[in-house]
Amino acid sequence: MASMTDPQPAKTLDQWKAVLLKIEPRGRDWIILGLADAMPDLIARFEINTDLRQQHFLAQCAHESDHFQTTREYDTGGAYEGRKDLGNLQKGDGVRFRGRGLIQLTGRANYTSAATALGDPAILANPETVERFPLAATVSGWFWHRNNLNAIADKDDPRAVCKVVNGGYNGLPDRLAALKNCKAAFASLA
Repeated sequence: MASMTDPQPAKTLDQWKAVLLKIEPRGRDWIILGLADAMPDLIARFEINTDLRQQHFLAQCAHESDHFQTTREYDTGGAYEGRKDLGNLQKGDGVRFRGRGLIQLTGRANYTSAATALGDPAILANPETVERFPLAATVSGWFWHRNNLNAIADKDDPRAVCKVVNGGYNGLPDRLAALKNCKAAFASLA
């Protein structure tokens, strides 16, 4: 019998769509399809390769994307203007590098790191490309892997995952509900 940390058999595109719709039944079709299509690459590339890792990853994506409604932060990003901790040192960086992707990549420093690590200069040159798939999923997988979130997910510690993704516990009850939905969705496919 496989443990929750052992790699699981690959799911088909239709199975991923079914899981995502069980997690967020009112998710936008283009986000559900984009993420479902990206999951095999995310699993292989960023080692999100166990049920538990996938459940935690998808729960954070669901919360950060407003229940699979958007891949761009609703706020203009003006509040990030001049935030040195985000690398926003040039005038307009707050707006230009506002949160995008399923796990909201935010700030010039994060966009620069993602562009370098993924070998994709468009991430920095045209930040709005992060709103579209497959990049919306890829940068989220990169952020997950870069911040060693697989190891935290392996411990099934949603508070610790939230702290790394959010920098605090903003939206924790919603994130916990999304995780519960993820676990139920995965169980329904077993």
